[in-house]
Amino acid sequence: MASARNETRPLSPHLQVWKWGPHMLVSILHRVTGTGMATVGVIVFLWWLGALAAGKESYDWFMDQLTVSSGAPNIAGYILGIGLTLSFFQHMMSGIRHFVMDAGAAFELKANKSFAILTMVVSVLLTAALWGYLSYGHLTAKPVANAPIAVETK
Repeated sequence: MASARNETRPLSPHLQVWKWGPHMLVSILHRVTGTGMATVGVIVFLWWLGALAAGKESYDWFMDQLTVSSGAPNIAGYILGIGLTLSFFQHMMSGIRHFVMDAGAAFELKANKSFAILTMVVSVLLTAALWGYLSYGHLTAKPVANAPIAVETK
């Protein structure tokens, strides 16, 4: 059983002294995005492998869950794809920040705060740029009535 607190020893002042900052958020996001990518990414990958191994009907059902008939992502596909992409870029930018800090740079408060904010901004911009690039063809294509999915034949 724990003994009574020693009154001569001070309590840790971390809750009264430390202020919430972007560097703390980036540190937490680094852990969350790494865990999220590992968990969600592995689950979807194993689901895809299982559907692929189970045959055409199972694979078609898997694809129906994440895409529309044209092959573009549906709402669930976009949420999953954009979420994993944002997690990837946030984790990567945070990793670059850690690499720079491991080299001994950016420990000054202003530089640390700026670098932390930059990791979040750049990860959102990279995600938007990638999904803009991926969606550009679908956004500019003319609608075709009753067009089947193109299959290459030899």
